[in-house]
Amino acid sequence: MKNLYSFLCFVMLIQIGFAQLKEKESTFLENGVSEQLAQFRKKQISAIQYELSFEIPNQKEDNINSHLNINLNLSDLSQPLLLDFKEKTSNIKTVAVNGKSTAIVYENGHIVISSKDLILGKNTISISFIAGNLSLNRNDEFLYTLLVPDRASTLFPCFDQPDIKATYKLSVSVPKDWLVLAGADVKEKIEKGDFITYNFGESDKMSTYLFSFVAGKFKSVTQKPGLEMTMLYRENNPEKIKNSTDTIFELHQQSLDFLEKYTNYKFPFQKLDFAAIPVFQYGGMEHVGAIQYRESTLFLDNSATDSEKLNRAKLIAHETSHMWFGDLVTMKWFDDVWMKEVFANFMADKIMNPIFPKVNHNLQFFTAHYGNAFAEDRSLGTHPIKQHLENLKDAGSLYGAIIYNKAPIMMRQLEASMGAAAFQKGIEKYIKKYANDNADWNNLVEILDAETPLDMKKWSEVWVNKSGRAIFTDKIEYDSKNQIKKFEIQQNAEDKSNNIWPQVFQIGLGYDDNVKVLNVNIKDKNIVLKEAAGLEKPNTIIYNYNGFGYGVFPLDGNNLDYIAMLKDEVARASAYSNLYENMLIGNISPDEAFNCFFKGIQFEENELVLRILSNNLNTIYWRFLTQKEQERVQTLLSYTLYSRLKTNSSANVKKTLFSLFSSTGYSSSAKAKLYQIWNKEIVIPGLKLNEDDFTNMAMNLAIFKHEKADEILEKTRTTITNPDKQKRFEFLLPSLSKDESVRNAFMESLKDEKNREKEAWVEIGLSNIHHPLRQESAKKYIRFSLDLVDEIQRTGDIFFPKDWLEDTVGKYSSKFAFDEVQRFLKENPNFSPILKRKLFQATDLLYKAQNIKKETE
Repeated sequence: MKNLYSFLCFVMLIQIGFAQLKEKESTFLENGVSEQLAQFRKKQISAIQYELSFEIPNQKEDNINSHLNINLNLSDLSQPLLLDFKEKTSNIKTVAVNGKSTAIVYENGHIVISSKDLILGKNTISISFIAGNLSLNRNDEFLYTLLVPDRASTLFPCFDQPDIKATYKLSVSVPKDWLVLAGADVKEKIEKGDFITYNFGESDKMSTYLFSFVAGKFKSVTQKPGLEMTMLYRENNPEKIKNSTDTIFELHQQSLDFLEKYTNYKFPFQKLDFAAIPVFQYGGMEHVGAIQYRESTLFLDNSATDSEKLNRAKLIAHETSHMWFGDLVTMKWFDDVWMKEVFANFMADKIMNPIFPKVNHNLQFFTAHYGNAFAEDRSLGTHPIKQHLENLKDAGSLYGAIIYNKAPIMMRQLEASMGAAAFQKGIEKYIKKYANDNADWNNLVEILDAETPLDMKKWSEVWVNKSGRAIFTDKIEYDSKNQIKKFEIQQNAEDKSNNIWPQVFQIGLGYDDNVKVLNVNIKDKNIVLKEAAGLEKPNTIIYNYNGFGYGVFPLDGNNLDYIAMLKDEVARASAYSNLYENMLIGNISPDEAFNCFFKGIQFEENELVLRILSNNLNTIYWRFLTQKEQERVQTLLSYTLYSRLKTNSSANVKKTLFSLFSSTGYSSSAKAKLYQIWNKEIVIPGLKLNEDDFTNMAMNLAIFKHEKADEILEKTRTTITNPDKQKRFEFLLPSLSKDESVRNAFMESLKDEKNREKEAWVEIGLSNIHHPLRQESAKKYIRFSLDLVDEIQRTGDIFFPKDWLEDTVGKYSSKFAFDEVQRFLKENPNFSPILKRKLFQATDLLYKAQNIKKETE
């Protein structure tokens, strides 16, 4: 009995031990990378080097056999080592630890390496695997990796978190007529049969999301504008290649020169190469040593406007700025992803000053950021600049206009409050201290706090950690002499919270022969402008005269004609923007706003201001005017635009006006003119159009139901000279069909993930299907699109879920669409909060329209 008792006790102890071991090994085993796992691994591992090899086959459907050696140091064996690999278990072929084969243990997207197979100090893990395809962007003739924010682990096993930086030694075997670009220099090329292997040297240290390679049938050009750089590209238009190539290299060098001087830190990496990719999802991506760009943004021809040239330069400056802000100094956790984006945009705006000396850069900053920031910040889906993130699998949801556009506005306010010199000094210290390391917002605040008397923590609490914007009101008293007795400004949060945004801006007091500009530095809920006391009563008051303020300002709704007469370009842009925002919150009718913008487009000569006018007028026309109101103004709008196209305005102005004419000219007379321009029967002097413009005209004519739509589309298809663009157009043809059943089939096809691979193409197709003129037949797919969005988030890149929503339900302003959204939310009470926020952002104008439109559809 005693022996039996002892045996039972032993068995129980063994079972408890196994249970404890299992519990210990399961501590961090959840899908994605939790904050707890990331913090533990940061302490557990160091000195990481990835040795990676990929064998790219001829056919994109075939598997990519791959191998990985990870060399690393371990300081803690209390937990097993978890490698992230979000692929099927069958993709893992073998695992060896320190030279010994071990069983494959795979759970919740992690390869589990048992502590018993590891040692303290140096370890080597070898894994043979089939590379994941999700982030490989495989095309027939090329592929490229895109691993931000947590997609490295969809390609190869790794420690997929930003604060574990590593070096990489890469080997890629490809068909021998392919080129390969990666983050380090090529050390050797080895030909074997129909394939060639590129062996790269060891890279600089970087986070996993910054690792990349591009491979395919590309052309290559190398220049040395200072630093030697190489570009891969597929563009085949001789004019675009000739006009753009030198400029692309020069813009990179000019950006480098500025950043080295501003940060007082030399370019930190081995090289700066880049690839122009036809179907790239974003404008660009800042991979270390191998930046990727959307090809159409880089290669411009003689028809390009100043805005298009400026946008190209800003994009290059943005991605180059990331070499310091994001690549050299990287956020600790993706809740601070906004820091790399705010600095990239903020520095890009600064870099533009010397490159485009004739451009009004305050105006450029305003037009680039304010409209986009307001679009999200006024919606029910708004959020703070800094957002909480529990797991990296949700990091893609953090991206949007708040971090790309509101954050630079915040940073400019901070610089203005601190002083430019003190701000720059703080940035120098920040870069120097955290080079090749990771930092968070608090680390930067601590450094900046030492450079200014401003209470940085208090200041950043509302700007960085709170959402929303201010609604300003005024209270002005005049004395018996008609002079200002008291001028008081008050701010209230749009969301009814107690938030107060300390900020600086200007107010212009308009008189018959001059404008008196007052500087405002509001730190509390109210401010009395002592400088205004005793001044004559102005004819007009222009709030946010210099475009620095962030919020909705008072508007003199009885006197809008003054806006077009303002001589200051920034003041005009700010006033037009403020008019639009006042319309959206119900302070002025769409009809009044439309009339003001309509008058503006007849006289405005500044391209950037005209873009604000044109975009806002276009939105009001399609979203906020009733069908009767549209019919009433359509003929006059088209006539006015076409008449101005024949004047002596600049090419930039004409291109902007033509874009508006092309997108709104669906009346019989306008459609006839548009066809004649497309068919080259009419040539408008000074209007420079390229092949892309004629393609866009063809699509608009099809949507406008031109009687020759089929002929127009077929002729366009056969005359496109770029094979990549021809494939794109052929993909879009079903979305342009006059046959509703063909358009329906296009929508149904998007259920299949493979048909959504070219996200930029899909977005255009969705816009064609859900164009306002086709919504009666397309509205049945609103619910279809909402039901699919969860899958879109799982399989698409970071911007695709919101873009998908914007190009479907976000195109509507009808009561039917609003009711569909409400029904969807009611029937899905557990709908992802992340996606719900994106839905509210995408449907902000739909929600606004319910309060604004006088009739429903």
